[in-house]
Amino acid sequence: MAVDVSVFGRTLRVIEAFGDDDLGLSLAELAARTELPRSTVHRIAHGLVERGWLERTDEQFALGIRLFELGQRVQLQRFDLHEIAIPFMQDLYEATHEIVNLGVLDGKDVIYLAKIGGHRRVPISTRLGGRLPAHCTALGKAMLAFSPDEVRNSVASAKLVAKTPRSITDPVALEAELLRITRDRTAVDNEELVAGVVCVAAPVFRDDVVIAAVSVTGPKARIDPHRVAAAVQTAARGISRRLSRPSDRGLVRGN
Repeated sequence: MAVDVSVFGRTLRVIEAFGDDDLGLSLAELAARTELPRSTVHRIAHGLVERGWLERTDEQFALGIRLFELGQRVQLQRFDLHEIAIPFMQDLYEATHEIVNLGVLDGKDVIYLAKIGGHRRVPISTRLGGRLPAHCTALGKAMLAFSPDEVRNSVASAKLVAKTPRSITDPVALEAELLRITRDRTAVDNEELVAGVVCVAAPVFRDDVVIAAVSVTGPKARIDPHRVAAAVQTAARGISRRLSRPSDRGLVRGN
């Protein structure tokens, strides 16, 4: 069956108009973000509602349950990583009582796959499925340091946008930081993403290939990178060992 690329492209623009913090968007907001005619957005949005890709609430549209179902299928494809990582993340939380995150690299960004936290408040949003720039996150730098040259170069050659005055925006400085991380096996976000927030991360490997990273995040007043580094590295090594054991991978995947 032939695919109308133009219709497909416009439909994707409507879905991708929703940002991480958008609970709902009006028709006017969708039209403005997609730069499509209001009548076109109206037709596409209502078609997506009929199929469950979007939901209609009052005068706004929100992402629908069908997208959640697809997201769960993607999660199942990463089931071994998520399933194996969670116990180690729980141990890391018990050791630090700070937010613990698991992320993977997607282009120039980190996507958050899992999160464990308590009642302590931290002024940073790391929602599941959300993405943040790799160059100013500990998770991202931990993975970039062990990524192929072409991956590191693609990030360094792009504009490194500053999130705070401490963000690394110089490609040479970023490369020097990544070299340090390869030596120490620990990455630190020292208020580079959010002022007052520190994050410590370590890479996760499967058969010597970096596939993820695990981190601890908290206010600068509570996080001493030197103190928590050992615990973060222990969690990352534990996940890596389990991922690299064929017997465990077979059991988790049901083979």
